[in-house]
Amino acid sequence: MAQSSKVSASTLLSAFQKARADIPGSSKRDDLAMLQSKDLDLSVRLGALLAFDALIMTAAINPIAASPGAPLSLDAPSQPLAVAAVSLGVALLAVSAYKCVRAILIGEEFDLTGAEDDGEEITRRMFAAYCLSIDAQMRMISSASRFTIAGGAVSALACLWIMAEKIWG
Repeated sequence: MAQSSKVSASTLLSAFQKARADIPGSSKRDDLAMLQSKDLDLSVRLGALLAFDALIMTAAINPIAASPGAPLSLDAPSQPLAVAAVSLGVALLAVSAYKCVRAILIGEEFDLTGAEDDGEEITRRMFAAYCLSIDAQMRMISSASRFTIAGGAVSALACLWIMAEKIWG
């Protein structure tokens, strides 16, 4: 049976713990630092994708917002299909941006009920919350990336379509 290429944060944490098991002085602090590093890495990637979405969305909406006569301007009444294509590209990019913001807002909430006095249980729950948060953010950034690619492709094709109509139409 083939093993999945996607590794969950808890699997990564377990592998990290096994790898450092024989290292003297290693501790749960090292585990936490590894999870925080993974979380920070995801935050940077999400922020970069969100900024890219904003940039490409600004360029994608240009044909609708451009002044009449501009090279990529559209006239909605006479070019409704091109306007719809541009709007679809912008909408896909907006969905991607929304998913990025949602992923950034995912927290590491966890329930301490019944574990208030057990440091080991608190640590276990904290690590589990981090792992769940990281996994959810990974799913969201993967989905957001697909929407960015789709929105960028639709927007680029719409711009090519507009230019082709202006050149040969």
